[in-house]
Amino acid sequence: MNCVLYDRECTDCGECDICDLDRNKRCDSCGRCLDSEFDYKAVKIDEIMLGDD
Repeated sequence: MNCVLYDRECTDCGECDICDLDRNKRCDSCGRCLDSEFDYKAVKIDEIMLGDD
């Protein structure tokens, strides 16, 4: 499996699970990092991985 943050194989370091607002907390998908003054949200998708590799 590839790392989602770096160009390498996944090393199970857990860095991708760290909260963006509190580096001492594991992400629990609360969504507070997505809060904004806009009426809509957008997510840019860089790549779709199908797992048929």
